[in-house]
Amino acid sequence: MDPSSSAAVERAIAAAHGARREWARLSAGERASNLKRAADVAREQARDLGALLCATTGRLAREAVSSATAAADLLDEAAVAGTLGAGRSLAGSPGSFDWVRVEPRGVVAVLTPWNDPYPAAAGLIAAALMTGNTVVHKPSERSSEPGLMLGRIIASCLPAGVLELVDGDGTVGAAIVADPRVDVVAHVGSTATGRAISRATAARGAKSIVENGGKDPIVVDADVDPAWAAEQIGIGCFTNGGQLCTAVERVYLHEAVADSVIAHLVRHAEALRPGDPGDDATTLTPIVDERQLAVIDEHVRSAVAAGARCLTGGARLDRPGPWYAPTVLTDCTADMQVMREETFGPVAPITVVPSFGAGLDLACESDYGLAATVLTRDQRHATEAIERLDVGTVKVNAVFGGAPGGSADPRRGSGHGRGYGPDLFGEFVALKAVHLEPAP
Repeated sequence: MDPSSSAAVERAIAAAHGARREWARLSAGERASNLKRAADVAREQARDLGALLCATTGRLAREAVSSATAAADLLDEAAVAGTLGAGRSLAGSPGSFDWVRVEPRGVVAVLTPWNDPYPAAAGLIAAALMTGNTVVHKPSERSSEPGLMLGRIIASCLPAGVLELVDGDGTVGAAIVADPRVDVVAHVGSTATGRAISRATAARGAKSIVENGGKDPIVVDADVDPAWAAEQIGIGCFTNGGQLCTAVERVYLHEAVADSVIAHLVRHAEALRPGDPGDDATTLTPIVDERQLAVIDEHVRSAVAAGARCLTGGARLDRPGPWYAPTVLTDCTADMQVMREETFGPVAPITVVPSFGAGLDLACESDYGLAATVLTRDQRHATEAIERLDVGTVKVNAVFGGAPGGSADPRRGSGHGRGYGPDLFGEFVALKAVHLEPAP
């Protein structure tokens, strides 16, 4: 890490550490007022935030603006939820008082990903701030400008030092994680980085919460409409070029509908149109960079070499920049790289199964545990899937969706700790039991 970056890290952590006591002394209502102002400003600047994300990462303009608006909503939600109840009284001896006190942990480092930086940052920052912590935020170097813009909006509504921003690569993030003044590290990003953070924080007794990679399955039952199922799969696999944490990365089709679903899915993939992300006619986004495109291409090529059939796509597009064609693979097996490791690209790898239960069996065989989707009209099958799928989030008949406030624990290689929802507040506080009785 160069000296200027080292100095920037030191300034940011020192400022957050110095501001933590005064911020913690404010009432929850006072902290909420700051967040509500930040939400208002973020909402007012949603178009500018969206335009910057679109220009930086290639996210479709309409999706980028929605992402910025979602960040404002998360700030508002935290401002409300964070004022509701803290601590609890206990039934102690007569004449004494016993209660559990909730206290902030101190300084929270928030490290966020490039692909959807606004909601990831807003949710974690808001929860940390509302529980009385100060924050040092480093967005991914792959989309640092959008992350820093949102951070400045929030910081402008807070006292000095309460939210500090740092720009830089992984060495900067590692320096923040290693600093003994950082009490909690909240990370959204790759599994390898999340595991390194967990090891580093555990070694010095700090806390970490990490939401990392996924290999999310979708299981399609025999009784669903094939065209609708293909649309759901296409949305899950191809939205933002498949570059979402909860993108669909494994497809299990019941043999009764497989041929029809595959035919519709191929047409869906071939109808996607690359172009200027700011143009409403564009429906396919580029890959973030050549490094990620190489990962996608390797997964597809190795699958085909191992016996998978590529029905469409399977190569980069003949246009400037890192573009990859929406790809549909069939005859995929569980041992293929494309079915085991996170691809993070516009690829739909398909395995045809003889029954819904067989699809669930394969869906459960993964080192990851972020989310899963099932498409079925059978209530018993839906219930079975909800019970059996060992993931943080199960979605039935909608590949994306869910009400605000849902809490989930990513599992295994996908991380640990609440990544969102009202239970996230508990990750940033420490509990203190108090017993008070009068002196004789």
